[in-house]
Amino acid sequence: MKKVFYNRDYILIFNLAIFLFLHYFKIIPEKLDEIFLIFLSSLATLPVILSALKSIKNKKISVDLLASIALMASLATKEWTSAAFINLMLASARIFNQYTENKSRSAIKSLLKLRPKKIKIKKDNEIKEIDISEIKIGDLMIIETGERVPADGIILDGEANIDQSSLSGESLPIAKTIGDRILSSTLNVSGSLVAKVERIGKDTTLEKIISLVEESQKGKAKINTLAEKFASWYIAATIILAIIIYIFSDIKLLLSVLLVACADDIAIAIPMTFLAAIGYAGQRGVVIKGGHFLEELSKLKTILIDKTGTLTRGKLNIKELKTFGNYQIDDLLNFAAMLESVSSHPIAKAIVAYAKEQKIKFQPPKNFKEYTGQGIIADYQNQQIVSGNINFLKELNFQISENELNEIKKLQEKGFNITIIGCDKKIIGLLALADEIRPEIKKTIAELKKLGVKNLIMLTGDNEKVAENIAKEAGIENFHANLSPKDKLNYIKKYLTKNKPVAMIGDGVNDAAALALSDIGIAMGTIGSDAAIEAADIALMKDDLKELPEMIKLGRYALRIAYQDFIIWGVVNIVGLFLIFNRIIGPEGAAAYNFITDFFPLLNSLKLFNLHLKIKK
Repeated sequence: MKKVFYNRDYILIFNLAIFLFLHYFKIIPEKLDEIFLIFLSSLATLPVILSALKSIKNKKISVDLLASIALMASLATKEWTSAAFINLMLASARIFNQYTENKSRSAIKSLLKLRPKKIKIKKDNEIKEIDISEIKIGDLMIIETGERVPADGIILDGEANIDQSSLSGESLPIAKTIGDRILSSTLNVSGSLVAKVERIGKDTTLEKIISLVEESQKGKAKINTLAEKFASWYIAATIILAIIIYIFSDIKLLLSVLLVACADDIAIAIPMTFLAAIGYAGQRGVVIKGGHFLEELSKLKTILIDKTGTLTRGKLNIKELKTFGNYQIDDLLNFAAMLESVSSHPIAKAIVAYAKEQKIKFQPPKNFKEYTGQGIIADYQNQQIVSGNINFLKELNFQISENELNEIKKLQEKGFNITIIGCDKKIIGLLALADEIRPEIKKTIAELKKLGVKNLIMLTGDNEKVAENIAKEAGIENFHANLSPKDKLNYIKKYLTKNKPVAMIGDGVNDAAALALSDIGIAMGTIGSDAAIEAADIALMKDDLKELPEMIKLGRYALRIAYQDFIIWGVVNIVGLFLIFNRIIGPEGAAAYNFITDFFPLLNSLKLFNLHLKIKK
């Protein structure tokens, strides 16, 4: 249906432009000229009136109402060329708007064309080539060098370097091996893979990102809402002014004022600005769920940042092991791996991976309970075994000797993250782990400070010393350590204010509640994670925070263009009204003036399409 209206507007513009040209150059007979203009103007006016009536039915005052009044007044006073000019502008504005929508979607929708039409699958020890539409979940797909991945899947055999730039914007290929996930539309740069199909069609990461971007383009910025409110007051004031002019002056002055005051340009220009900015962000691998969040980014002064997986890689390594009593290292690793195998926390994954490297054989416990951010309790051979931090074990009334406390303190002073393993109220050993800060973080934090983000606060469940070391290395002055998930939420509530937006940056899965509570939830490295994409207001597809300063610049640039649109619109209206009240131009001149000057804010908004160049602060 939208395409039909889009084509209709092209036809209207073509015919109106042709007959206005014929009219001014007096190429066809006067009577025939008038008939054509009456017919075209009336025909083009009909959808504008219908749109205005629809807005009134929905209890809204739209720009189409003012345009309808101006058009009907033009037709009533036989100002056919004025009506033609108004309709020419309205149709052009609709074309501009549609162009913006199409351009902002095209970069992402073009990814659909990257998917192969054919796919090789392995079945009954034979390799067959089938159409992409025939692929099913569970099929074994073969992806050779130079081929694109046709569906989301998990690698069962082989190694390859995968170029994920089509989804995340990441320029360097990523090494993938058995157990890793691969995503639809990504490119196999080198290597050969056999992967099991996990998601197809609308369920793939590619399709979900496209769907999300389309939804995000419908989200309005506050300035859009303000523009609508302003338009309502402006239209009401214009109608009152028109009534006054009608009572005390003549119909030609009234019509001229209505023609110049028509605010169709600003009603299109402001949404166009934010639509273009969101489209540009999508090209850089950043999904922004509406212009509102882009505007909030531009005013950002406070950011709360989760440590693990955001400031650090989230891939911890075991640095030291310590046992107490008669327990050996293998006993410690067996108990630790057994407990941590039921958890998805980065520390748990690191411990389990290390135990496997050391050839430790273990079985997950049958009866267990995980206390998020604190530890795990399980039953094993009529004993209660526990994994967690020192505060958790103290709450469980564990016996902790002076020697054990000293050992814990020594490791903490080294900046290690300590996981304590206990059995029947006694500590059997310690595992000391360390995480690495992301290489780009220090530069990114410095850039955020330059952009005016005054409050950067790190939140972590780690101990004070670990938190201090990471914060110092990242260039962050404020941090809160030893936090439970509930504590993090309380800190977000503490920093939230009515006037200044507060952002929370996390991984989008473990921090879902915190992301939802903040004014702007920013999830990092969300590619392939449905939960992360859904939880965040802004999703950074790349596992990299350096896009955030660019998005703040983008928000400020978009806001600056929006305000420029208002200024341009205001100036041309003042000039137009001056020309009218001084009787320099009449209805026909006012219509032509409106037509020409309406393009100024629209063209100004189109500057956002040049953002392939460096965005300035």
